[in-house]
Amino acid sequence: MGSRFVALAAALAAWPLAAAAQEPAPAEEALSVFLDCQTRHCDFDHIRREVDFVNWVRDREDAGVHVLITAEATGGGGRAFSLAFLGRRGFAGRADTIAYTSRNTDTDAEVRDGLTRTIALGLVRYAAQTAVAPRLHVAYAPLTGAVVQAAPADDPWNFWTFRVGLNGSVEGEAQQDEWSVRGSVSASRTTEASKIQVGASGRYNREAFVLEDSSTFVNISERYSADVLAVWSMGPHWSVGVAADANRSTFSNQDLSVSGGPAIEYNIFPYAQSTRQQLSILYRVEGSAFDYQETTVAGRLSELRARHRLTVSAAVRQHWGQVHGSVQGTQYFHDLGVHRIDTFGGVELRLFRGFTFNAFVEFSRIKDQFSLPAAGLTEEEILVQRRERETDFRFDLNLGFSFRFGSKYANVVNPRMNSAGGVFF
Repeated sequence: MGSRFVALAAALAAWPLAAAAQEPAPAEEALSVFLDCQTRHCDFDHIRREVDFVNWVRDREDAGVHVLITAEATGGGGRAFSLAFLGRRGFAGRADTIAYTSRNTDTDAEVRDGLTRTIALGLVRYAAQTAVAPRLHVAYAPLTGAVVQAAPADDPWNFWTFRVGLNGSVEGEAQQDEWSVRGSVSASRTTEASKIQVGASGRYNREAFVLEDSSTFVNISERYSADVLAVWSMGPHWSVGVAADANRSTFSNQDLSVSGGPAIEYNIFPYAQSTRQQLSILYRVEGSAFDYQETTVAGRLSELRARHRLTVSAAVRQHWGQVHGSVQGTQYFHDLGVHRIDTFGGVELRLFRGFTFNAFVEFSRIKDQFSLPAAGLTEEEILVQRRERETDFRFDLNLGFSFRFGSKYANVVNPRMNSAGGVFF
């Protein structure tokens, strides 16, 4: 019975409705749908072509169903999508949620197609109560050679996944050139009970500038890092773990820094709701060892320090938009005045029909720059940002809005001459 149900669901999701594929439903009798996708793989052109038994509208105020899609990464490297079908107008009070999970081996096209099929499946319940219902046809394909999800005992990798990456770039002109190499390697194992992540990355960058006196100024920057995280689930709200990291950075005057310690986290909302809402409190205690490239302003080439860190993070994704932010405070035990506070916030709000406001702000209060080199910086080093400079704060602020008006329908797809310089969304 279970396999037949899976097959029927897959057939429902995969069918391009026979009659609808030949002749799109008249605008006023089809279900009006607003797509609100806040993740990758939402190819709106592809979705409109494949799911043509509904009317796609540009504003949720015109929709009978608001489709809200969120996603997060899975432990195996895939994506877990959550599709919420929120009824509006004549369907007010109705709501469905369907999950779709892609595999780490799926191509972008395969993930896009799987997401499109799931959207079509979720809209059937609503479209079946509109005037297009007589033209909906359901096909059933019996399972042949069905793939059964492997049990842990059948997984030769025991839930471990690995990733290796390497890339480089070269650019230049008569008076300057630049080249860089970046690499990374990672391994992770994720289950409901625990999570282990190990990774390392590095970047080497070289810039050369010919100055007015025909001399050449060369700027080399290096950054290498490695980290490990182990987390254990302690129920729907609690987690405990341990984390460690090692870094080398010419910008931060660190020949090598190593930190590590235990951590505990409490999420006010159950972790199962993380794609839609979360409010977490994370506390860490760490011991840190620093080995510097140059003597610091305090006259040290190395030192040991202990610190603790508190992070509060929140995120809400709803039909009206999304809000997310965090506040993180770090304090060193050897001198409580040595601290750092990092705040971040972002918001995207649909204030009224067609009008969306967005804002992004980041602010840091910096009182922990004990690794600064005692020697000053040359003008060239300042201009190319070779090393960190003394400062009390940093900030970044972005504000904007968009306003769309005109026809409420968005059914037609016409990609002609998109590469000829026209605006492409």
